[in-house]
Amino acid sequence: MSNEVDANKDYPLGTNRPDLVKTPTNKDLEDITLEKVLEGEVEDADLSITEETLDHQAEIAKQKGREQFGKNMERAGELTNIPDDRILEIYNSLRPNRSTKEELLAIADELEEEYEATTTAQLVREAAEVYEKRDKLRSE
Repeated sequence: MSNEVDANKDYPLGTNRPDLVKTPTNKDLEDITLEKVLEGEVEDADLSITEETLDHQAEIAKQKGREQFGKNMERAGELTNIPDDRILEIYNSLRPNRSTKEELLAIADELEEEYEATTTAQLVREAAEVYEKRDKLRSE
């Protein structure tokens, strides 16, 4: 988690701290313009947010007393390292009655071990416990 930001001075980051906003390809925010898009200098990968930027947003939220929103930003940051198709598979697995408890726990382990997404893994483990209590797990 970043302690580089001060919610009172730095928010919004794009205006007050553009130096902290980089693309996954390490372009500066000022390098993303309509002109450069039309010239072909901006690619799809340049338009995604990075884990670091989301971590800064999480820190700002927490400094403003929005702890849950900050945690959501942390999880979002973790998800930037996971392929989109895998995120959709995991999303579908988390729908009620789609997975067994063991399958959900295996997803949590995968998130933690393969992607270092510990906050998201914990959320999946919590979902497995809640689904078990509410009888929302798929029967084997």
